[in-house]
Amino acid sequence: MSDFTIGESDFLLDGAPFRILSGALHYFRVHPDSWADRIEKARLMGLNTIETYVPWNAHSPRRGVFDTAGMLDLDRFLRLVADAGMYAIVRPGPYICAEWDNGGLPAWLFREPGVGVRRNEKQYLAAVSEYLEQVLRIVRPLQIHEGGPVVLVQVENEYGAFGDDQVYLKAVADMIGQAGITVPLVTVDQPVDEMQAAGGLSGVLRTASFGSRSAERLQTLRAHQPTGPLMCMEFWDGWFDHWGGPHHTTSVEEAAAELDALLAAGASVNVYMFHGGTNFGLTNGANDKGVYRPTITSYDYDAPLDEAGNPTAKYHAFREVIARYAPVPADEVPAAEPSPEFEVTLGEPISLLDRGPWVEHESLPTLDELGTRLAIYRTAVDIDRPALLEIGEIRDRAQLYLDGHPLGTLERENHDRAILLPRARGKLDLVVEDQGGVNYGPRIGETKGIVGPALLDSAPITRWATCAIDLDGIPSLWSSITGAADPSPGPTAWRAVFELGEARDLFLRTNAWGKGIAWVNGFCLGRYWRRGPQETLFVPGPAVRAGNNELVVLELDTLPDRVARFVSGASLGPLEL
Repeated sequence: MSDFTIGESDFLLDGAPFRILSGALHYFRVHPDSWADRIEKARLMGLNTIETYVPWNAHSPRRGVFDTAGMLDLDRFLRLVADAGMYAIVRPGPYICAEWDNGGLPAWLFREPGVGVRRNEKQYLAAVSEYLEQVLRIVRPLQIHEGGPVVLVQVENEYGAFGDDQVYLKAVADMIGQAGITVPLVTVDQPVDEMQAAGGLSGVLRTASFGSRSAERLQTLRAHQPTGPLMCMEFWDGWFDHWGGPHHTTSVEEAAAELDALLAAGASVNVYMFHGGTNFGLTNGANDKGVYRPTITSYDYDAPLDEAGNPTAKYHAFREVIARYAPVPADEVPAAEPSPEFEVTLGEPISLLDRGPWVEHESLPTLDELGTRLAIYRTAVDIDRPALLEIGEIRDRAQLYLDGHPLGTLERENHDRAILLPRARGKLDLVVEDQGGVNYGPRIGETKGIVGPALLDSAPITRWATCAIDLDGIPSLWSSITGAADPSPGPTAWRAVFELGEARDLFLRTNAWGKGIAWVNGFCLGRYWRRGPQETLFVPGPAVRAGNNELVVLELDTLPDRVARFVSGASLGPLEL
């Protein structure tokens, strides 16, 4: 058993000064069978601590549920950290940002009438209390004084960029304490006077988030906290990407120099990210600061460990910097070997446009009400001439078909809300996709799907049928359907079987396809989109096996190339556009 406290100028481990050298590693972005590998590589870089967020919405897709299976097994993750002889920082939110869908807040939360998110409002606080009780039940016995690895727990996340409700912050801190957490609590905000003032809490250690001008920003933090250790809780060593934008990287030399300046000042650090991992499934977030931009599937982040967990030039540069201030293990991390290259033909297409089941509605339901991220909205139109279709708002993308023939696409990113139908008689289908919940700012938790009325030549369309696509069930479609069909317009599932001599990390090249989602052996790799920048999907080795494997692709647009190409490494796109 050990003791971890906050001293006059240092963290204290059993009474002795202790510098936290931490790296961000999100268990929910890494296959669980790879957790130990990533943790060990953090240790070999010279880190002594692992930090992770906790995504409320992933653990609790429905109220009253708290899932800890597979990639959500926080207990197993923290115990692996302890097994490696390292410490842990847990940041349970309830809001985490993290370029994660809805910033980690569950969609069901926003369906409560009058709920006041991230403020002192009783419905919200009641839900937060239920959540924190569940997650901290896992963390409580793993605190350092109980023999576990956890040394710090964070209250909220960058709250000063959102609000200044000190009553709310204190309520969250009190809930954490009431759940039995007795290790020190911290807050984090950017080193801006207004944010530090609004997001800090009396009696709780303030930390900062930044990636440059370390000395200046530590000085700002010190101005708001005259005593106690200085810590950069998010040392930004890279950045994330949006669909349609460039791939972001940062200078290895400049990032290493900033880390050196930070450590030379005596500060503790959490490298964000040490290893970014992947937004598997449909977990990516989005930003909307006037233009909606969803985050890509890869969360490589230009981190010291790349998306597949391989050391980069930044890894070795950071290791050299850390060695100036702390002991670094002598063991070297082996260089990555290229992944196998091969091709397999996609076949057995199954069209989803006419599968059903269909539910009738007198008004337009949202995707939230349908309980899905992808749905087909169908109506009959009967105007034998061109007519203008207007939609209140599309969140986030709708592809239109008339009697099965493509008409065009309405994109939220382009602020599209209307399309001229060349003929308005027949069966009108809208394939509507939620491309990721906004994770930062006032639009967190917004409704998804078709929002507002649908008008045809200014007259409301009142009769609709919907088909909510069960995305989890896509890989099993072939178990109930036999025989190949001719491909048709609209969302279509494709399948291929390939053989491997051994389980290996793979990279699936997707830039010759349109837009869609891919699975290997039922494991959802995430979204792909021809617009880039990302051109490959990472396939974690533990998701494949020696022998036969199954690839399933749901193409929402057009699949001009019906060959799946596995390539030797990642391709995350151009650095400039």
